[in-house]
Amino acid sequence: MSEVFDLDHLLAKKLQAGKPYLEFFRVPAISAGIYTLPAGATDPQKPHAEDEIYYVISGKANIRIGSGIRSVAEGSVIFVEAGVDHRFFDIEQELVLLVVFGPAESNP
Repeated sequence: MSEVFDLDHLLAKKLQAGKPYLEFFRVPAISAGIYTLPAGATDPQKPHAEDEIYYVISGKANIRIGSGIRSVAEGSVIFVEAGVDHRFFDIEQELVLLVVFGPAESNP
């Protein structure tokens, strides 16, 4: 199964759903979604049971992964190991993130 996804279409669909996260792809080995956090928002995430990669499509913030803190912005790629506490904070510009879980997220 091969698919091509259009970011503008995914963002419109996520906006229509009215939720910060929209899963748009799922097979047993991997799932993917778009996650957005407005400037000044609080990221409510809890550790996931799966490894996770974020790609920052746009925006600017900090991320805490375990006890480490890093600045992220458009073009940043972030890896978070399964079970590690992490969250975005000090969100200066709305974050638009591509999120990939491996294997597929157990609690979408």
